[in-house]
Amino acid sequence: MQSSILPPGQFLPEEHLSGLYQDVVMASILPDHKTFCDSIPKSSPKEILTLYHAEKNKPDFDLKSFVLENFSLPPEPAKNFCSNPELPITEHIKQLWPILTRKPDEEKSSLIPLPKPYIVPGGRFREIYYWDTFFTMLGLQESGEIAMIQNMIDNFTYLIDTMGHIPNGNRSYYASRSQPPFYPLMLDILALEKGEEVWKIYGPALKKEYEFWMEGAEEKIQKPGESYRRVVRMPDGSILNRYWDDKIAPRQECYKGDMILAKESGRAEEEVYVNMRAACESGWDFSSRWFADGKSLQTVRTTEIIPVDLNCLMYFMEGCLGKISGLEGDLKGEECYLARAEARKKAILKYFWSEEFFYDYDFMKKETMGIPTLAGVFPLYFRIAEKDQAMKAAEKLEAEFLKPGGLVTTLNHSGHQWDAPNGWAPLQWMSIKGLMNYGEDKLAKEVRERWVNLNVEVYKRTGKLMEKYNVEDVSLEGGGGKYPNQDGFGWTNGVLLKILLGKSSKRVKREI
Repeated sequence: MQSSILPPGQFLPEEHLSGLYQDVVMASILPDHKTFCDSIPKSSPKEILTLYHAEKNKPDFDLKSFVLENFSLPPEPAKNFCSNPELPITEHIKQLWPILTRKPDEEKSSLIPLPKPYIVPGGRFREIYYWDTFFTMLGLQESGEIAMIQNMIDNFTYLIDTMGHIPNGNRSYYASRSQPPFYPLMLDILALEKGEEVWKIYGPALKKEYEFWMEGAEEKIQKPGESYRRVVRMPDGSILNRYWDDKIAPRQECYKGDMILAKESGRAEEEVYVNMRAACESGWDFSSRWFADGKSLQTVRTTEIIPVDLNCLMYFMEGCLGKISGLEGDLKGEECYLARAEARKKAILKYFWSEEFFYDYDFMKKETMGIPTLAGVFPLYFRIAEKDQAMKAAEKLEAEFLKPGGLVTTLNHSGHQWDAPNGWAPLQWMSIKGLMNYGEDKLAKEVRERWVNLNVEVYKRTGKLMEKYNVEDVSLEGGGGKYPNQDGFGWTNGVLLKILLGKSSKRVKREI
């Protein structure tokens, strides 16, 4: 099984603080487990661990005091930023870019060092996140921050070259999983700004990222129904992708909660862990989309589901690799990748469409799932859908998903953040663009206006932009999940600025 290659000497909290780490997170003495995972040891982990074992059994020992004496808790510089609500919202966002910018990393912590500056989402999210970054880049493009876009692409390229893939985020505890593969869409933005040479320069990294997602496709899954890591062979022999995580254990950043959930589920603990982690790789953590009963996290079964959005992203990646091969004069490679893209398109139309909408596919039950989610707009965004399918999908979006504040993520009120009543910036963008691709401009405009109005109203009340929004009752905050709504916020800023300004790229070629 493939494993990620971390930089030499990389700090791994669970491993390098074995015993202390478990005691701290199980005692719940800090705001959340991520706080301790992100803390910076004031001396070597080995020295701290030795000191801990020498002192922990003393009568007056206090675990929280020990942690505060031996670790620097992570700062949250963007959390309390609040501008004057009278300031135009576009200017507020532009003010936020430097607030959310981080310099090349030097601290010795769970943070995986990156060579160039980058932008974080905000709040408790103190590191990069894979798919968040594309939507942040949409706003950076409108702000003219092309150098920052390239910095962030270079950082992702560095991660591909050193680790073998782009992880969930640049933390050691995220190394075993990825997130929705938006790297080729990032390259597309940069190519619009700097020319087609971008594809050739970053082509080797894109190919390596593709190989990560496709590992085992040829040699490990020969028969229909077989799966290996992120690939599944479908009943007709075609190959599609699923979400996965190579580490089968409680997540470090949610250690105690995962352990309790696994024990209470009545299932094999390893089965729960791998499905929880796979849901995190999807970016939709958590949603009833992944639950067997549509309600409870205890029934999470992500690895048994073939996601429609992931496979549309893989289709785009294959097309980009075909384009790169063509630019390089590799006609055989071009033919191979474009044939893969075409085969995937046929499989997407075959397995994910059902009467009126695109759904995920249950490869254990061998049936389209029929659970409506905004993942179903991805075939429209990537122009995979047939015209009549797009029209029917638009009708369903308008009839069932459209709410006062925009499009709701799913139709299910499960209490989890990637369900009703929440709306998320990336899914609004994919929906708006997908509808426009098929001439559904009136509905696209309605979604855009409702989402912008909600963002602006919350900004006027609070002086902030949020991670997610309640699109059903616009007077309330978005909710659900294991943490409070975060402000900042990278992808909300990016999508809103793109919608409000929306000028076309100048396509000016500059030196890369």
